[in-house]
Parts: sequence; structure tokens; C-alpha cells
Amino acid sequence: MWLRPCCLFSPPPPPYLFFTKISITTNLKFLCNSSHRLVMEDQTINENKSNDPKPSDYPIPLSPPLPAISKQIELNRAMSASSLSSLFSLSSKDVIFEDEWLIVVNKPQGVYCENLLSSIPSLLMNSTDLTIPIFEKKPPELHLANRLDRDTSGLMVITKSHKVAGKLVQAFTDHKIRKTYIALCIGSAPKWENISIKSGHGRSKFGVWRVYAASDVGRTLPGGSTVRAMATTFQVLSVNRQGKFIEPTKSRPNEEEYVVIEDKGVVCGDGNDEVIVRAYPRSGRTHQIRLHCQYLGIPIRGDVKYEGFNEWKGETFDGHSLHAETLLFDHPVTGLEVELRAPLPLWASQALQPEGSVITESMSSLHSSGRS
Repeated sequence: MWLRPCCLFSPPPPPYLFFTKISITTNLKFLCNSSHRLVMEDQTINENKSNDPKPSDYPIPLSPPLPAISKQIELNRAMSASSLSSLFSLSSKDVIFEDEWLIVVNKPQGVYCENLLSSIPSLLMNSTDLTIPIFEKKPPELHLANRLDRDTSGLMVITKSHKVAGKLVQAFTDHKIRKTYIALCIGSAPKWENISIKSGHGRSKFGVWRVYAASDVGRTLPGGSTVRAMATTFQVLSVNRQGKFIEPTKSRPNEEEYVVIEDKGVVCGDGNDEVIVRAYPRSGRTHQIRLHCQYLGIPIRGDVKYEGFNEWKGETFDGHSLHAETLLFDHPVTGLEVELRAPLPLWASQALQPEGSVITESMSSLHSSGRS
């Protein structure tokens, strides 16, 4: 797709972000600093031109378009991941849980799901766990029960049969599996400690995932798909290393506790706070947590697609700082509750510790589980 050259511009005065909660409207203002804003693709900046001869009936996205700079960075990251794919392999230390029906592993950052799946057979053959049957005559029918973005690390579930795969994939689809994620964000420190937000989600005119108003759910988008509901709960764990790790909650917000998104939010580079949040996705939309972090003005570090800093404190990042932390579900065969947790990545351990403190091995591998 040909893109016209972009040029720097001075943005208009920062708009207001309107949240609607039941019948109450709360105004939250995000201040922008134009020197920190990434230049947007000009083809999407003017999506709403008043001189359009045929005004569109399509819903208008509330989140900004992709920064122009993100295209080349994402391409470089994809090429790097592809070139390393043939060298990738899993080891027993990556296994969080395994039985004769499932294997759950801790996916590293920068690895495609397909490459991880391809490495499972050799991992199973090299297993030293005698309680797990070795498939000598017929190899297991391996399936990905869930997927993570290339640069998202954390828990991935692989099933060993078609039957089990169908049950578990359906459980993910029906949102019966509870998940938490940890993210390192850069922006202005939130005024809230916990927040639950609802919005719409879909692809805009140019195929990019965007946030839409909650009232747009069900409306048709340019590609023929429809806006779907998207809900996430966020919990602040630390701001500038002032905070601590706390256990995830198993409670769910009441319907009246949700903040319903109806108007535009602006992602800005004005704040320089390092914020660790835990995200509880209540739906399973593509890039859901990344989009909602962007909308709230705290884009994830390294997430150039959604206005996250690619360079921070003299360091350039190869991917975004997002980690699939926990999974809670009923086993598809035994029916028993399974609760799993991946070790925290180093960036999370460091951000949850005060400056100058020593990162202990127990902290960096917090609550790691072995094979069952």
C-alpha cells in the first residue's frame, strides 16, 4: 500500500476524553507534548473530512491511527524474529505444567506462536518425566489453545489431541478462562488505582485495530466486520518503582462499576512515569490490552504500534513489555481447577523493586510452577 510522505505538524489544543458511567459523565484531560508525539500516517489523519462527497455511515475510531514510524520498526522486528525462528527451541525449564492432555509453557518475547508449536515435539521426546506417556507409535495432535502476540511473553497452552483442543479453545472463546497480564507503561501516573473500562473494538478503514465507542458495538465497519465489545480491568501495582507485587484478585467488577467509553482519547508523550499495571481482560480481542493502555494515556513501553516509546532512558527495545502472567481454568478432561503462573520477566521484577535494590532469584521467578 502506497503512503504519501508525512510531515511534522503542530497538533491542535488537546481534546478532552469523556467517560460515561451510568448517567454520570466524567471528564479526563490528557495533556499532549507535540515533541513526543509520533507523526501519524496522513491518510488516516483526515478520515473525517467535512468535504467528503459521500459522508460515511461507518463508526469513527476513538484511538489514534498508527504512527508512521511504527511501520519500519515493526518490519525490522518481524524480520529479526523470522531469522531466529530456525534456531528457537524450548527446554524443560520453560514448562510450567504438563500432563497427558496438555502442556503449558512460558513463551519468550520475540517468538511467533507457530515457531513455539513446532518446537513442542522435540521437547516432548526429550522429556525425563516418567509420569507423562511417550507417544512412540502415534505423535500427539498438537494444537495452540491460545495465542500471544510475537513480542508478548508468558503462558501458552498446547493441547495433545483434537478432542481436548476443541474443549479448551471453546472455553477461551466463551471467556471461561481467567487471565491476567503484567505491563510496563510510560506516561502520566494514573489518578486511579483500579479501573474497569468498556469500549468497542474493530478494524478501521485501513485494516488497523482501533478503539470504538461502546455504543458502536454491532455497527458495520468498512471491511464488512462489526464493532465488538471489549472490556478490561486495570490495577496499578507500581509507579516509578514505588509499589509492590500483590496477588491477582479473582473477583469481577459489577456492571455498574464499568466506565463506558464514548468519546476520543488522546495518547500523549507528556508524562514520564514508569507504571506497572496488571490487566484483567474480560473479553479476548486482538491487541485488547495494548489498545486500552494507549487509550488511557499509558502506552506500553516498546509498543510502537500504539504510541509506546521505542527508546527509553538510553535503551532501545526490541518489543513491547507485556507478559501473560496467570491462567485459571477447569481442566478439559478431569474437570479440576487448574491455576498456573509464569515467572515474571526481568523488566517486571526490576520495576517492582526500589532503585538500588538487588533482584533475587525468588523474585524473578515468582510463583513458578513445575510439571504436575
